[in-house]
Amino acid sequence: MPGHDLDLYFNTALGLAKEAGKIVKKGFLTPKNVVAKAVSWDFVTEYDQASEKFLISGLAKAFPTHKFIGEETVSGSNEEPVLTEDPTWVIDPIDGTTNFVHGFPLTCISIALAINKETTLAIVYNPVYDHMFTARKGEGAYLNGERIYASKETDISRAVVALELSLARDPKLHDKIMNRAKSIISTATGIRVTGSCALSLCYVALGSFEAYQVDHLHSWDVAAGSLIISEAGGVVVDTSGDKFDMMAHRILAAGTPEIAQSLASLIKQADGEMNAIAS
Repeated sequence: MPGHDLDLYFNTALGLAKEAGKIVKKGFLTPKNVVAKAVSWDFVTEYDQASEKFLISGLAKAFPTHKFIGEETVSGSNEEPVLTEDPTWVIDPIDGTTNFVHGFPLTCISIALAINKETTLAIVYNPVYDHMFTARKGEGAYLNGERIYASKETDISRAVVALELSLARDPKLHDKIMNRAKSIISTATGIRVTGSCALSLCYVALGSFEAYQVDHLHSWDVAAGSLIISEAGGVVVDTSGDKFDMMAHRILAAGTPEIAQSLASLIKQADGEMNAIAS
């Protein structure tokens, strides 16, 4: 990409991710100060804040003209982030904070760099298992340096689909989420709930899941994982099946277009049935 040293960007972020992983792993093994955010089931700890501060300060020192969208920074400002064409690092310092708080090892650091509103590199690091998922646009997806590929399954009846059912605790979302889940459970081989959006996306890239779908998320949840899936040969779209926009709070990811289309159709049908009942 003209005017940008992508090797330097990637290697700098990779080194910082490994160091931030030490912060997260230390916190995973020790007592934590836990504070609820806007809703009672969304947590933040001092380790989320320490990890984000470390990552942003390190990247800002290396690349002072770059911009940042970080989960804890945005949460503290109560302002909707805006993605511009400037180089922008999109960071979730601990994705799966509830897992982290409860000592469940599916937790990770997610880092992506968007240039001209397009994700160009991605890093998702689980320091508990030392699993480093990486991707650069046009160069494939990797787990600890080994190339990974999404599932080639095309029949949703043989698919494992990951969801995030904890969002159903919101009374406004409960019926829609549970109705969708009921439809998917009755069609797919099975469902999984990891509690980490970034890792669920990586598991689609790895071929462990055939698909993953969630609404009501944020750019830092999906920016890195979406590129990793695309570079693993998978498909990333909006929940409706239209073009994916990381700022739109919706994602449907799958190994193949056939699975993506089937899942989008199931969701559309489930939503239609619920709307018909409500009317």
